[in-house]
Amino acid sequence: MKKQRIDDWLVSHEYFDSVDEAKRFIMAGKVFNEHERIHSAAEKITPETVKIRVKGLNKKYVSRGGYKLEKALAAFNLDIQHKVHVDIGSSTGGFTDCALQNGALQSYAIDVGTNQLAYELRIDPRVTVMEQTNFRYVTPEQFDPRPNFATIDVSFISLGLIFKTLKTILAEQAEVVALIKPQFEAERHEVGDKGIVTDPAVHYKVIQKVLALAQHDQFFPLALTTSPIKGAAGNTEYLVYLSNTPSDTEITSDMIADVIAG
Repeated sequence: MKKQRIDDWLVSHEYFDSVDEAKRFIMAGKVFNEHERIHSAAEKITPETVKIRVKGLNKKYVSRGGYKLEKALAAFNLDIQHKVHVDIGSSTGGFTDCALQNGALQSYAIDVGTNQLAYELRIDPRVTVMEQTNFRYVTPEQFDPRPNFATIDVSFISLGLIFKTLKTILAEQAEVVALIKPQFEAERHEVGDKGIVTDPAVHYKVIQKVLALAQHDQFFPLALTTSPIKGAAGNTEYLVYLSNTPSDTEITSDMIADVIAG
């Protein structure tokens, strides 16, 4: 198993925004692998088996992803009390954490990776851990009860490939919050150095593309806003609210332009 520096692991799993911040907590004796203190930022851990705890973090969610969903719930006026949630691309579990804190009954946490979900969520009886799982190949039989609320935060893949499967596993009258990442939806020549997309015209094109892909799979776009947190490379990302229930509401070209303009 390939090992990784603990400070890099903490940043990649969104415990901290920077390696320097991670180092400060490590040197203060606040980072533990299960019950054993981590003494050095350069210490190597095995990602597949690590059980990290951080004392005194004083953050509302296990990762920054929680703040993305928090904004979506407020901006789109969503009530997810008693909902069954599926978290596609769960990673550390920020979306799952936020959903449960806002009244979701259960969360299916799905990720292709291993042992990324925060330990406190991994042992939470409301969470069904579905790691090493490629969502594109799941089947409806794996979900009982069927989810009626979905969140999507995936990388290196277009949302269109997720929508195709998602429509088969959701309950009726389900709601979806998806994170649109321009760097993974744009054409290769439209993505700049270090994976950054700066051209507003490309952002507009990407959003239009994602909305069309959603509609192709019978998801109806209802609202759009910017993510409160930029992507790892500094990209502006967007949150879109969808439903599998037909609606006359639509996201117009002017609405998209206004959101991009900020």
